[in-house]
Order: sequence, then structure tokens, then C-alpha cells
Amino acid sequence: MTRLDIFADPVCPWCLIGKVELDRALESRPDHPFAITWHPFRLNPQMPPKGMDRVTYLRAKLGDDAEAAGQAVAQRAASLGLTLNPSPREPDTTDAHRLMHWAGLEGAQGRVMSGLLRAHWQEAQDIGTTDVLTAIATAAGMDGAVVARLLDSDADREEVASREAHARQRGINSVPTFVVADTHAVSGAQPAALWQQVIDEIMAAAR
Repeated sequence: MTRLDIFADPVCPWCLIGKVELDRALESRPDHPFAITWHPFRLNPQMPPKGMDRVTYLRAKLGDDAEAAGQAVAQRAASLGLTLNPSPREPDTTDAHRLMHWAGLEGAQGRVMSGLLRAHWQEAQDIGTTDVLTAIATAAGMDGAVVARLLDSDADREEVASREAHARQRGINSVPTFVVADTHAVSGAQPAALWQQVIDEIMAAAR
């Protein structure tokens, strides 16, 4: 197997698009060699615990470029058949990343990340809340009651923060960032065709 480490934040629209493109490549290559691990990277580490109004946040972060940035995302999403209906709240994703950490222990990261992205970007849900996160975990096959108890505690906050700090120390400063075989880093939402090519090259080299 070949390691594919993905650094992502579910509130990043390019992480949604990048996952859809990667998933389509993987579906077209069912014997792909990737062993995928998702890693925490908060776009907004200073976000208040309760989050903030999305429009206010975007205006503060992007200023006059907010509308153009939104249009670029919507157009790329539409080209993939995705209709965006983002949450009106920009959440603190610390708890979402804690959930992803626990999902990793149960082999459920792909399902949970899909649920987080769908909830935030297509179902206008607040993934900063325990109820939404618990529902996503349950739908992914995890024990919702256990997840709710963990979210109500400080379990693994330091672990997630440490992993994010390590990523920044490695030079990762944007998401999504894909690291193939702990060697080759690729940033941004890459098209499915690129991933198909990478998979084909890895498999050809292994023959």
C-alpha cells in the first residue's frame, strides 16, 4: 500500500471539491494502492468556540474579494454536479477534528469527512455543534452516544492541536494538501484525471 496523507478542514470549499475529485478517481481505480489518513488543519484556529456569522467572517477575511471567491467555488462545484447550500454559521472546527481523530481509530474517516463536508456545504448545518457531529458519527457507523460523551469532555483536544502544530512545522500552510508516500506534496483541489495518472504510475512501478 502507498500512504496518502490528507490535511484538510471541512469548512474549506476546496477540500469538498478535492475529496469529490479524489473519490471519483478512486472509484475508477478500485484496486488503487492508497491507504488514506486524514489529518487536522484548522483554517481558522482563532475562531470563537461558538463560531460566527458566515457573511461577517468572509467579509473580514476576504474583503472585496469574497464575492468573486464564492463564485469561483460555486462554478467548480457545479461542474462536478454539486449544489452548494453552506451553513450560515462559520464554526470552530476543533470538535470536528476531534471526531475525525476518533473516526481514524475505527476506520471511518472517509465516511465522517464526507458527512462533515456535506453537512456544512450542502445541508447548511452547523458542524460546530454536538448534535450535528453526533448525527454524522452515527451515520458513519460510530457509536453516537460514546461520541456525544467524548465531545462533552476535553478528550484528545491536545492530541489534535499537537498534530496540527506538527503539520505547520512541516511547512503545510494551506488545505487541502495531499502527501503521497510521505514524499510528494500536492496542494489544492486536483482533478480526478491527475489522481488517475498518479495511481496508474504507482501501480505500473510496482509490477
